[in-house]
Amino acid sequence: MTTLNKLLDERQKAVVAMRSLLDRAEGEKRDLTAEEQVTYDKHFNDVDRLKNRIGREQKQQELDREIAATLLKTPDTKTGKPLPEAPESPELKLYTDFLRGRMTPQVQNALQTDGDTQGGYLVIPQQMVQTILKNVDNMTFIRTLCQTFPVSNADSLGQVSLDNDPDDFDWTVELATGNEDSTMSFGKRELRPHPLAKKIKISKTLMRKAPEIESFVNQRLAYKLAVTQEKAFLTGTGNQQPLGVFTASNNGIPTSRDISTDNTTSGVTFDGLINAFYSLKMQYQGVASWLFHRDAVKQISKLKDGDGQYLWQSAVRAGDPDTIKGRAVYQSEYVPNTFTSGQYVGIIGDFKQYYIADGMQPSLQRLTELYAETNQEGFIIRYEGDGMPVLSEAFTRIKLA
Repeated sequence: MTTLNKLLDERQKAVVAMRSLLDRAEGEKRDLTAEEQVTYDKHFNDVDRLKNRIGREQKQQELDREIAATLLKTPDTKTGKPLPEAPESPELKLYTDFLRGRMTPQVQNALQTDGDTQGGYLVIPQQMVQTILKNVDNMTFIRTLCQTFPVSNADSLGQVSLDNDPDDFDWTVELATGNEDSTMSFGKRELRPHPLAKKIKISKTLMRKAPEIESFVNQRLAYKLAVTQEKAFLTGTGNQQPLGVFTASNNGIPTSRDISTDNTTSGVTFDGLINAFYSLKMQYQGVASWLFHRDAVKQISKLKDGDGQYLWQSAVRAGDPDTIKGRAVYQSEYVPNTFTSGQYVGIIGDFKQYYIADGMQPSLQRLTELYAETNQEGFIIRYEGDGMPVLSEAFTRIKLA
């Protein structure tokens, strides 16, 4: 059995054990005992941990397949003989040389963009830009749900919004035109990419011994970029950074899109989730996704409807998300998880109505001498981007009473 299959099997057993505990208590018309609650919590934590490991293993297998397809010699299907490896592009070779410390005049001249002779800001080859951004998408789901736009030749991305619908049509006669409408109005929300930067340090010994250090650098930079973006897309203030979905704002999602009815002051209820789901118009219900912190998921996974059916449905196939009301549930560590009165604890919506503007392509700065005493190299990556919800009616925030 492969590692992935073993992990899936372990997760399935933990889910079955959780169901068994809940069903036993329900059958005896009682709550979980203290001992059962401890066991349930242990299984829940195992499910959460295994889900993360499964996700990492799946992503690693995907990367392994990509590397095998692009970097390794693949046998010809007709002759069975190995095919020649694809040649490394000149730009990629220069970038690789740069990461490994081979800063020859050719490398410096080819990568340098601002005339800084001390190893200044260096443009990463487009192939590496795409690799880093793809790694970001793999590490944070929200970019894959939202709409992204490159903003490379303009200062900002303007999005026209329908702020007020026209009134209903007038029933009239054949030759009349109805009353003139004065309600319909438009607005403009502007996405202006803001600078974002992160620094990492890597051992020179590692760089000397690791033949593919650029992959490690790309992954770590992508991870740092992904984490920072996810925080901002969820809780950003909109001031020199993205406007998050959990930040109440008339420029994004106003408080009129908050639902707390039937929730308690300390938790989400079955009826509260149903209210949130049906607060969305039908055209959004079919494409919406739920988003919670794992602490909220822990609560919700125990909820049942009036017929004793669980609202939460675990995924039955590898790679599929769990669901509520047939819609995918995603988890993020950066969703608010303070379970007190009036606090946000989740959201449901069509995340295609969240726009992300990618500004300048990532640029890289190498710090060679600064960390010489600790035998390290420093790398700083810089990026510009912005994001915000552009259609408030496509989202409903879940709030405690």
